[in-house]
Amino acid sequence: MTTPEDGYDKLFDELLRESARAAADFDYDESDFQENDQQELSDRNALRRIKGFSTELQDISEAEYRQLQLERVVLVGVWTEGTAEMAENSMAELKALAETAGSEVMDALIQRRDKPDPATYIGSGKLIELRQIVVATGADTVVCDGELSPAQLRTLEDKLKVKVVDRVALILDIFAQHAKSKEGKAQVELAQIAYLLPRLRGWGDSLSRQVGGRAAGGAGIGGRGPGETKIETDRRRIRDKMAKLRREIAEMKVSRDTKRQERKRFNIPSVAIAGYTNAGKSSLLNALTGAGVLVENALFATLDPTVRKCETAEGRVYTLSDTVGFVRHLPHQLVDAFKSTLEEVSGADLIVHVVDGSHSDPFEQIRAVRQVITEIGGGDIPEIIAINKVDIASPDVVMEILRREPNSYAFSVRSRFGVDGLVHAIEKSLPHPSVEITTVIPYQRGDLVSAIHEHGEILSEEHLAEGTAIHAYVDGGLAKAIEIATSNQE
Repeated sequence: MTTPEDGYDKLFDELLRESARAAADFDYDESDFQENDQQELSDRNALRRIKGFSTELQDISEAEYRQLQLERVVLVGVWTEGTAEMAENSMAELKALAETAGSEVMDALIQRRDKPDPATYIGSGKLIELRQIVVATGADTVVCDGELSPAQLRTLEDKLKVKVVDRVALILDIFAQHAKSKEGKAQVELAQIAYLLPRLRGWGDSLSRQVGGRAAGGAGIGGRGPGETKIETDRRRIRDKMAKLRREIAEMKVSRDTKRQERKRFNIPSVAIAGYTNAGKSSLLNALTGAGVLVENALFATLDPTVRKCETAEGRVYTLSDTVGFVRHLPHQLVDAFKSTLEEVSGADLIVHVVDGSHSDPFEQIRAVRQVITEIGGGDIPEIIAINKVDIASPDVVMEILRREPNSYAFSVRSRFGVDGLVHAIEKSLPHPSVEITTVIPYQRGDLVSAIHEHGEILSEEHLAEGTAIHAYVDGGLAKAIEIATSNQE
C-alpha cells in the first residue's frame, strides 16, 4: 500500500535527476525557449542607451517634469518589519526593476527603522553617508524602495543634489517602456499622470499669478482679476487629460467586454494565468497554445492580456488568458488604470497561479499575488498553484510548496517536465455543465453532437442504427435544443 510520503519521495528523486540534467546541459534563460523570431523583443532592444552619455539637465530640482532616464543608480531601502532575508529580497527585486528600466546599479543600502523618516525617508545621519556614496560612485539617481511623499522627494533632492525616484515611479517607467497596444499606452499614461498630479512643482517665476487687465497685456473683458497660478493651470489640464483618458479606456473596454460576454453566452470556461512578474506566465501560454507572446527574462515584459482558445482531450473548448504580472506593493495607480485588463483574472472560472520555484522566497510571492487577486475581486475563484522552473529550483523548496499548497503541481516550461500533468489538472478543474442528458441524436443533427463535444462533458457515446447515443452533461440552453430536436424527430 502506497502512502502520500512515497509519492513525495518519488517526485523528490525525479526532481533531483531533472535538476542534475538541467545543470549539466544548459544555463537557464527563458528567452531561449521561443524558437520563432520575436519581432517585438528585437524592436525593444533595437535602441539602447550608451553608458556615459547623458542629455539630462544639470538642474535636478524639477525631476517630475522630465522623462525618467536612469543611468547610474544607488538603491536605498528602509527595513521596518519582517526578517533580514525579506528586506534583502525586496532590495534584490528593486535592483531587478532598476536594471529592467535601463540603469546600472552601483550600490544598495538598507536602514533599520521603526518607520521611514517623514522628512527624509532615511535618518538625517544616514542621509549624509548616502550623499558621500553618491559622490564616490558617480551616481546620478537615487532609487528608494517605497512610495515617497512630495515633501520627502523635494527634501532628498535638495540634500543629495541628484535625481530621486521612488519605487512607484520606477515601475511606471517600466510600464511606459513596455506598453504596446493603444489601450495599454492609455492605461500607463493615466497611471503616470495620477502619480504626477500631487507632485507638481513650479519652475520659480512661473508660479507668479497670471493677472488680467493692463498687467496681463490688455487682455480685456474676461481677462481681468487675479487669474490662476501656473501650477493651478497645470493641475487643471492634468485633470482634464485624466478625464479624457478614462473615457477612451472605457470605450476600448467595450470590445473586451463584448468578447467576454460572448464566451459566457456560449458557456465557454475561461482560465486566467496569473502570477508574479517573470514567473513564466507567457512561456506557459506559448507552450500550451503556441500563442507566440513575447518572452523575455525581465520584469513586466508582458502588459497586454492575450486570450487563446484551447481544447481538452475530450474536445471541450476553453480559453487561456495571459495577464500582467504582479509584484509586492503594486502601485494603486496601476491597479486602478489596469482595471479592464485585470478583469480577465477577476472574471475567470479558474486561476492558474504560476510560481517561480527558483526564487529565494516563493511563499512571499504567492502571498503578494493572492493579495492583489483579492483586491480585484478574485479571491473566491478556484486556484491551481503551478510551480515553474523546477529544473533549476531547489528540490527542498519545491517539495515544501507541494506540501503547503494542496492543489499544486511542479513543472518546467523549459524542459517540459510536468507540463502534461498540469494540463490534465486544468482540464479536471474546469467548471462542469449542470444538466445531465441521456439521448439518441439522429445522424442528420451532427451539429448537436459537435456542440456537445465542444461545450459539454461526455460520459459515454455509442453509434446505433438510429443515431448517436450520448450520455453527457451540458448547459441548460444546449439541453433545451437537444430536447426540441429529438422530440421533432419522433
